[in-house]
Amino acid sequence: MKNPSKPAFISSLLIFVFLFSCLPSTTAQEVEDEREFDYLEGSEKGPRHWGEIREEWAHCKNGGMQSPIDLSSRRVKIIPKLGQLKRSYKSCNATLHNRGHDISVQWVGDDAGSIQINGTDYFLKQSHWHSPSEHSINGRRYDLELHMVHETQDPSVKNIAVVGLFYKIGQPDAFISKLMKNLVSITDKKEERNMGVIDPAEIKMGGKKYYRYMGSLTIPPCTEGVIWTINKKIRTVSRKQVKLLREAVHDYAERNSRPIQPLNHREIQLYGPNP
Repeated sequence: MKNPSKPAFISSLLIFVFLFSCLPSTTAQEVEDEREFDYLEGSEKGPRHWGEIREEWAHCKNGGMQSPIDLSSRRVKIIPKLGQLKRSYKSCNATLHNRGHDISVQWVGDDAGSIQINGTDYFLKQSHWHSPSEHSINGRRYDLELHMVHETQDPSVKNIAVVGLFYKIGQPDAFISKLMKNLVSITDKKEERNMGVIDPAEIKMGGKKYYRYMGSLTIPPCTEGVIWTINKKIRTVSRKQVKLLREAVHDYAERNSRPIQPLNHREIQLYGPNP
């Protein structure tokens, strides 16, 4: 006798597989609408509650590979064979966005170039700033952190790689200086400005040493499986530039940095080129 529940089971299984296969492309992106979450201490929409606001943000609360983390020297493993970061950027049309919780520069399509990690090309999509820095080194957070967000081209599964840069107060940063006039014009407004052609290579990396670990997006939906590459060189930014980046947004928080997350036995690699 045939089992009448078998067709229903197979149908349910196919639906589950279909939905699961669609999941990365719908949840990998950072949330653009700042009204859904904030950084205010004690807020019901603050970092401690992100994972409770929406079901698809559950990783923010339950994930085991969350970012940011502390890059502690005692946990770092030096791996010379990681090799120098392969960057191939080119000039491309870009817009400056006030996303409410941060300021971002977004490049059109895949025309801004890419980085290569383990033979895979990740194309630059946008860059944005957090202050103070989200990641820390031996417990120290810096005045500013830039995230350059890259994605693979496969439309079904968007794999993400982020390059992070630290800044301390000092001489103004040349790249941010180019944005200052337009930053002022969109202060406290959820607007964008066409910046014309911008070369991402103008964002200077500095040193060749970098940290590498597996983590997540640092804002909802906190998607995991993100490859983080964080330059060890500490660059400089003026106090005025940091203040403008923070005041330009309209989230009314003093900072837009997520608290440090547990490492959970993850390996932190450090590429240190031979002298």
